[in-house]
Amino acid sequence: MASRAVVATYSIAACDLAAEQWGVAVQSKFLAVGSVVPWAEPGVGAIATQAWANPRYGPRGLVLLREGLSAQEVVAQLVDADDGRDERQVGVVDAEGRSASWTGSGCLDWAGGRTGRSYAAQGNILVGAATVDALADTFEARADLPLARRLLACLAAAQAAGGDSRGQQSASLLVVERDGGYGGLSDVAVDLRVDDHAAPIDELARIFEIHHRLFGKTPREEWLPVDAALAAEIGERLARLGYEGELADSLDRWAGVENLEERLDGAEEIDPVVLDALRGATA
Repeated sequence: MASRAVVATYSIAACDLAAEQWGVAVQSKFLAVGSVVPWAEPGVGAIATQAWANPRYGPRGLVLLREGLSAQEVVAQLVDADDGRDERQVGVVDAEGRSASWTGSGCLDWAGGRTGRSYAAQGNILVGAATVDALADTFEARADLPLARRLLACLAAAQAAGGDSRGQQSASLLVVERDGGYGGLSDVAVDLRVDDHAAPIDELARIFEIHHRLFGKTPREEWLPVDAALAAEIGERLARLGYEGELADSLDRWAGVENLEERLDGAEEIDPVVLDALRGATA
């Protein structure tokens, strides 16, 4: 067993049916865990494959989900066709929020999983069952959060409950939504990875806040009308940064440099996140 690449980890595959989002969050004492474990497709499902991971479970499982099989049926087909099933671990959530998790008898202690409506939580080589319970309990308790933040909360709670017995190294967050990615031209709403870090969950949360600042959406009713006073302030701050001329044009040029263009829509109203960024840049 020592010669095999073992993804000793804890993960949660989940969905938010109301938001039509599916995703996976994972942490491991393993380099670049996000390159192996998480798989998801909007309107289809989410899969986490780990332990002595079989990465083919991801694309093969999505094909089966796309064909209309339930999460339980997908897990059954994946493991039944795999001679290495005893050392595999997999969690699946389907298009309807049904879930299933498999832990082979050869997975290293502590190993196990827990499922519920819209989530499958699992882990191996853990300090104990409390890690998986923390994933599940947190997911059930934090339905108030958007899926990405909910999954991050699950990882943090799992680590606080003990985590991987070997320690921490990498973490990943994947969330998909039809046309929910960059410019509405991608289904990948969030795809963030920390490949090698002493505190990967904390680092993942930090990077997510940057992602949200750049690509998140503030409800339109919370945008601020740009009256004469605010227009003067925005113009003056932009000029201090070297962006002069017509307000909409100079604001657009500055936002493009700062990667905030997704939060712009002319200059008659402004997203508070954009205004805070501009004020911060000229403080």
